[in-house]
Amino acid sequence: MQAPAEPSANSRQDYEELAAAHVSMKRVFALFMPYRLKVLAVVVLLIVGSMIGMAAPFLLRAIIDDALPGDNFPLLLWLVGGLVAVAVLGAAISTVQTILSARIGQAILHDLRVRVYAHLQSLSLRFFAGNRTGEIQSRIANDIGGLQSLVTDAGNELARSLSTVLMTALAMWLLDWRLALFSLLVVPLTVVISQWVAKLREAITFEQQARQADLSAAVQESLSLSGIILARTMGRSGFLVRRFSRTSREVAALEVRSRTAGEWQWALIGLTLSILPALTLLLGGWLMGGSTPLTIGTLVAMIALQEQLLWPFEQLLQLGRDLRTTRALFARIFEYLDTPVEITERAAAVSLERAQMRGQVTVDGVSFRYDPHSAPVLEDISIDIAAGTHVAIVGATGSGKTTLAHLLARLYDVDGGSIRYDGVDVCDLSFQSLTDMLGVVSQEPYLLHASVADNLRFAKPDATDDELLAAARAAQLDAVIEALPDGYETLVGERGQRFSGGEKQRLALARTILRNPPVLLLDEATSALDVRTEQALTKALEALSKDRTTITIAHRLSTIRRADLIVVLQRGRIVERGNHDELLAQGGVYAGLVRSFS
Repeated sequence: MQAPAEPSANSRQDYEELAAAHVSMKRVFALFMPYRLKVLAVVVLLIVGSMIGMAAPFLLRAIIDDALPGDNFPLLLWLVGGLVAVAVLGAAISTVQTILSARIGQAILHDLRVRVYAHLQSLSLRFFAGNRTGEIQSRIANDIGGLQSLVTDAGNELARSLSTVLMTALAMWLLDWRLALFSLLVVPLTVVISQWVAKLREAITFEQQARQADLSAAVQESLSLSGIILARTMGRSGFLVRRFSRTSREVAALEVRSRTAGEWQWALIGLTLSILPALTLLLGGWLMGGSTPLTIGTLVAMIALQEQLLWPFEQLLQLGRDLRTTRALFARIFEYLDTPVEITERAAAVSLERAQMRGQVTVDGVSFRYDPHSAPVLEDISIDIAAGTHVAIVGATGSGKTTLAHLLARLYDVDGGSIRYDGVDVCDLSFQSLTDMLGVVSQEPYLLHASVADNLRFAKPDATDDELLAAARAAQLDAVIEALPDGYETLVGERGQRFSGGEKQRLALARTILRNPPVLLLDEATSALDVRTEQALTKALEALSKDRTTITIAHRLSTIRRADLIVVLQRGRIVERGNHDELLAQGGVYAGLVRSFS
């Protein structure tokens, strides 16, 4: 297996800048603050358990130096009983502490997942247009999942090992300060080596998670229904397998590097800790002949304490190394949490009662560009849409029609000008009021992997069966649903794979109709319909549009001939406006569009 190239100095510098900008110990500790009382309870349990464990070597020394040489069986019985009691209490405390730690850890992970998901829900389309779905999924699943060892096992083991090390070192000092000092001389060297190895593995972990995200993105893109159809019809399944294999190989190689980087240096720590007991026996034997001789019981107890110390101390070093690598995970997670929210609800947002909404829409001098350094997509767009009227916005591909639809739905904020509903700037309108005001049916409707009824009730959870039936009938879909095996309880499949394109659009339309918004925005909502269904749906929409404002973004001009006003866009500007007959008579851009599609 060939490992990918080592991260360059620039990539490591980029990572260090990213981690420095987003990660701090204060921020990590803040995750634990809501559970500080439970964390304190765990710490108390660990300290009590460590204090109880301190008694064992002293009981052992008393057995060797007093009970056994004096043939004192009653004393031996009490001392052995003490050792058993220490073991039982230690096991009970450890069990309770482990259960409590697991609950705290899972609660923290749950909070973090929900925070990231909720924050992502609040971001504008600009973020999702620039990030792969698989990458986003990977940060929620893989990166946060990678913290599980930190907030459950690692936090638990860190507190346990630290308390054990401190209490054991104190016990060693009380037994004989000379042997204790000798045993602790290895600490500085092992800590320095451990931190060096941790820093080396940290940058690799960041690269490893990035490749894991690539793997998730490849699975999400190529194993979706659309991805499978594309691969099969293009004969590219073999290529996708090879591409996936290459990415998987890189992930595997990075995993090996992550686990083995600095392993020789780490082995030096293990060697040092392994030979320490033998050197302690040698020093103890020499001290037995000194002016302050050691007893055999003290030396045996010291070796027992050393054994009790070395394992948790080595655990501490490993935890310190592993915790350092989790900084890379926090950097990726906190980077998302620190992504600024562009679309925000103002503190004093205006709320409109549904009964008071009229559906007047004003687009006043609107300009917009996706990137500050790019040319504007829309420039100086002004349209007055009276309540209850039907306005169509047409133009060639790339003229800015869908961008205007996104601005009307406030999926982006305008760069200049304003959009007003019933005289209220959309930026001043509460999110709920905007949702109640505007219903959107897009060109590519998204359906949940749920029943037909659940998909419809996504718009109105408390909708009755009669309301579902009425909405489906209005969208010319009732006959299709009734012909399904389980009717409204039929599972639509992922992204609605059970339905044709036209049926999906009609189901999405029915879902919007169910909310009964005063303004209906149709963004190419009938593009996948056949002529007959489109004509039937057009008649249904005309009935629905009575006393309702309808804005149609259309490429197929047959759907908008009866619109009260047709606005023609070209390269982000309005070049014509009028009704169908007026625009045809002008013989301009609209007339050319009609001829091209006739």
